[in-house]
Amino acid sequence: MKMINLTIDGIQVQVPQGHTILQAAQSIGIDIPILCYDQRLRPDGACRMCIVEVEKARTLVCSCSTPAGEGMVVYTESPRVVEARKEILRLIWANHPYNCLTCEKAGNCKLQDYSYRYDILDEDIKAFEGARREFPVDDSNDFFTYDPSKCILCGKCVRICSNLSVVDAIGKSGRGFATHITPPFEQVLDKSLCVSCGNCVSNCPTGALTVKKDVKYREWEVDKVATTCTYCGVGCQLDLVVKDDKVVGVEPVDGPANDGLLCVKGKFGYKFINHPDRLQKPLIKKDGQFEEVTWDEALTFVVDKIKESKEKYGADAVAGLSSARCTNEENYLFQKLMRAVVGTNNVDHCARL
Repeated sequence: MKMINLTIDGIQVQVPQGHTILQAAQSIGIDIPILCYDQRLRPDGACRMCIVEVEKARTLVCSCSTPAGEGMVVYTESPRVVEARKEILRLIWANHPYNCLTCEKAGNCKLQDYSYRYDILDEDIKAFEGARREFPVDDSNDFFTYDPSKCILCGKCVRICSNLSVVDAIGKSGRGFATHITPPFEQVLDKSLCVSCGNCVSNCPTGALTVKKDVKYREWEVDKVATTCTYCGVGCQLDLVVKDDKVVGVEPVDGPANDGLLCVKGKFGYKFINHPDRLQKPLIKKDGQFEEVTWDEALTFVVDKIKESKEKYGADAVAGLSSARCTNEENYLFQKLMRAVVGTNNVDHCARL
């Protein structure tokens, strides 16, 4: 593979031919701001926040869509670049509400982060006074809310819905100032093709798409626990969002099976975890009543009963029923346990989820 040599902020870097300036910068740890870019999608260059200065180039270029060239000299934070990014942020704020204090996305909003990074002040936010786009909030979906007033038209949700989720439930409507994101024919989400997978919500850089929460929380108030989705055998990776020892949300993780995507069950079907009727410890019936016991006691009890039944009636008197809430790997181990250790082929699985 042919390699390209270029210089970014005084650092020599070598990347395969075809890599963009953004990819080259990321390979050496340089953080170029991005709003519309997603590594899983073809670069769109809609937000322009990733612009950089290239020596001898006539204008600033989008690093997400400009291929790295041999001998390029790139500046990612030159005065010219910084001022251009500040102007882009001013233009975004010209059509964005100023309610960061009460916005659900506070602490996890790229617009907020970049405004802080580039010292956007009150006079910057109000630099371009004039008409603002006004569209009603779409609260029809059971799991999330869409507020068009907070949309920056990066188009990321549209491309994820079309190219990754392959649903095509939303698109851009109108032209110029009237452009907005909507389902076809200006329908509400509940009446559209939307399957409520929430992938648009997980990737929205602002508060335009937000999850309907049972428990309010800010990004800095929660812990995240990596795990595997239990709804089917695909093995999607996700983070459980935990506050005060309770699961309050789910975020997709870029795992080999799901590439950062989830379905409606994986994204929103977590509330059973906190249900008061959910068993959290093993039970053994003693004197006609179920009592909580330790895992060691429960497992010892199971082993003793299996041995007793096997010795008295033979291995085929024992059967194993596994759960669809286990991972593929756990179910593989379970059937191995039944066949190789217990010695029976009586294994079934409740794959009905």
